[in-house]
Amino acid sequence: MKLKLLISLLLLPLASQIACAQKPAAVAPGSQAADWTQASPATAKGKIDALELTDNQYGRKRKVWVYLPAGYNATSARPYPLIVSFDGQDYINDIPAPTILDNLAAAKKIEAPVQVFVDDSDDRLGDLANHQKFADFIAGQLVPWIRKNYHVTTQASETVLCGYSAGGLAASYVAYRYPSLFGNVLSQSGAYWRGNEGSSSDFEWLTSQYQSSPKLGIRFYIVVGGAETMKNFSGKSMIETNRHLRDVLLAKGYEVGYLEAPGGEHRPESWRTQLADGLIFLLPRH
Repeated sequence: MKLKLLISLLLLPLASQIACAQKPAAVAPGSQAADWTQASPATAKGKIDALELTDNQYGRKRKVWVYLPAGYNATSARPYPLIVSFDGQDYINDIPAPTILDNLAAAKKIEAPVQVFVDDSDDRLGDLANHQKFADFIAGQLVPWIRKNYHVTTQASETVLCGYSAGGLAASYVAYRYPSLFGNVLSQSGAYWRGNEGSSSDFEWLTSQYQSSPKLGIRFYIVVGGAETMKNFSGKSMIETNRHLRDVLLAKGYEVGYLEAPGGEHRPESWRTQLADGLIFLLPRH
């Protein structure tokens, strides 16, 4: 752990190095050593069910895709860990999460999980920008449906919310609203500058909520690109608002894995190389 902390601190500015060194939670860098995105004929493949749900919160049909790992057993003694990802098709096609999961499970880096990929509405930010009704759909409809139809965990500690950009924000928001269901957040370039309920004001609203509320039982893996330095109309850059959330969480005593990916940009080519490290951090083998 001391070695991980030392490597991570080398990636941060001096002020952040000092702040993190004084806080108890772990700060873990990504390994960045193995490429888990390449499919191999020798690796057993999971399968994907393409389905459709009636979203009662939004009053529309919503596509979902469910990844089942190779050898999935609906009657196994141990239920499968659960990952819920937003921007579902992107995580299937561009990241690509199914191949990454196949490789990680085959290498025994993580417990083989079930992963549910959720589509977005025509108004993507109407889902993902700190919206209560989206959190209510995920917690009140999607999760019960998953548990009814698939052999997945009921433990928050084995359930992960995952997303990029506004989806990273949404992962942290839904977990904040429903920590009894979601004990892990994997955020890639999270858009933490946004306000509540899609507002373009009250910047960094969710970070302020974590700061002002009692510590919740949530673990985080936060990755942001080292090149994400352009300021948006909030007056801050993606990297600045991710650092701010990290510092707030560490100050509250949360367990946080954090990485500023060297040269990383705000695009799938960056996120795909970092997903595996986040899963290894949040879903270690027992």
